[in-house]
Amino acid sequence: MPPRTTPTARQQRLGYELRKLREQSGMTAQQAAALLGVDRTRIPNIESGRFGISAERVRTLAFNYGCPDTGLVDLLAEMATERARGWWEEHRGLLLPSLLDIAELEFHAVELNTATTTHIPGLLQTEEHARAVFDTADPRLPGPDLMARLSLRLRRQEVLERDRPPLYEAVVHEAALRMQFGGPKVTRAQLEHILDQSERSRITVRAIPFAAGGFPGAGQSFTYVGAAVPQLDTVQLDSSHGSMLLDADMQLRRYRGLLERLRTLALPVEESRDFIRSIAQDL
Repeated sequence: MPPRTTPTARQQRLGYELRKLREQSGMTAQQAAALLGVDRTRIPNIESGRFGISAERVRTLAFNYGCPDTGLVDLLAEMATERARGWWEEHRGLLLPSLLDIAELEFHAVELNTATTTHIPGLLQTEEHARAVFDTADPRLPGPDLMARLSLRLRRQEVLERDRPPLYEAVVHEAALRMQFGGPKVTRAQLEHILDQSERSRITVRAIPFAAGGFPGAGQSFTYVGAAVPQLDTVQLDSSHGSMLLDADMQLRRYRGLLERLRTLALPVEESRDFIRSIAQDL
């Protein structure tokens, strides 16, 4: 089987975690290849996500690397067995791979914690609001491209509709709540939709008012994606250059700390609902 030309973020993450375990053990790629009875070039390709690996071989490597974390090994082995194409793959070639990586991350998450300062979180946007956001961001976007982006965003929201959805928390700044895309009517409907969603048992929405003042990370929008084991957590960061995925231990600690800081600034849940409702009523 030829190597993958564009491995997904999840395939790359599996390879990265295997490389991290190997390096922690002090074993070389050549020694790891000998364990599996493969050419020494195979290990770098596995660790880059360009080649797949069986669950059995994942367990063989983890055992010989001396990894004591059975939960991590089980999840890595599960990742190695994933063969089905996710629904987001129908958009490959039409949209940037980084956009598809977000959908894949959300699909496999057990917890999603998002913080936004200038826009409504994508998983909470109405179709009309999302369309207005895309129109404003790039008025010259061709119709088919706009529809592809809109379709992806709306389809991503199905992760909150499934039988066992991830826990979802959104901390949204007042600037995002007051920002009008599509005019007052669309904005009011958007805020009412947030209120409706916030009533669901596994969704929490809290607002940060202007009165809270400045704070570290102001202007950043990010989602902390919690996996079944914390070693596989990921931060999805929005930037002027598109979406970035962060998974280094130091980066994860930083964004966990930032998330905790934002929680201390946000209004309690019921006060947040009243706050959002008052903004909607003023429109």
